[in-house]
Amino acid sequence: MSEFDVLPPRGLPDQLPEGEEILWQRSPEWRPFARRVFQLYKAALYFCILIAWVAGAAWIDTGSAAAAIQSLVWTVPPAIGVLAILALLGWAYARSTIYTVTSQRVVILSGLAIPASINLPFARIASAGLSTHADGSGDIELELTGDRVLYTMLWPNLRLFRITRPKPVLRGLSDPQKAAESLGDALSRVHQPESPTTEADTADPSGRQRAMTA
Repeated sequence: MSEFDVLPPRGLPDQLPEGEEILWQRSPEWRPFARRVFQLYKAALYFCILIAWVAGAAWIDTGSAAAAIQSLVWTVPPAIGVLAILALLGWAYARSTIYTVTSQRVVILSGLAIPASINLPFARIASAGLSTHADGSGDIELELTGDRVLYTMLWPNLRLFRITRPKPVLRGLSDPQKAAESLGDALSRVHQPESPTTEADTADPSGRQRAMTA
């Protein structure tokens, strides 16, 4: 047996047990990931307001357009630098993250220097909600039961600022409907004996959010 025979599948911490199979696997798209995790658009808006305020204050104080333009020299470059760092972090984390849905669990592999994986058995997933966005990407938020998962273990693949009871999120998916169908079908098979999925559970009246299990 060679070393390649014992390597785990991509995105998984170890070999799949007998009878378990991969149903869906993707890495997030970096642009929506960076926007929603690192709040790239909000940061850009903040810097735009700050730059406009500084330039306006310089013009009011001196009455000189040259002074207002001069103020941009020390406000614009730092703003661009911070936004570039946030975008780079979003790209790096998205590239290093792999979401996997098997027939038994959800696995999140993430991390820059030391990638770590989190196994979420279907028995711990009470429900899953799909949110779609204008850019065509989507997020799947998982509601867990049982012991609390540490915020630091899930970050950045979680609902931001939900610290007391962190919620894992498969974020920035390019094929959210396909991911939701794969996960929903697998969850339904696991939960069916105890809590059958009803037509009301899968209804999606808003077009943006739907529960995939009871």
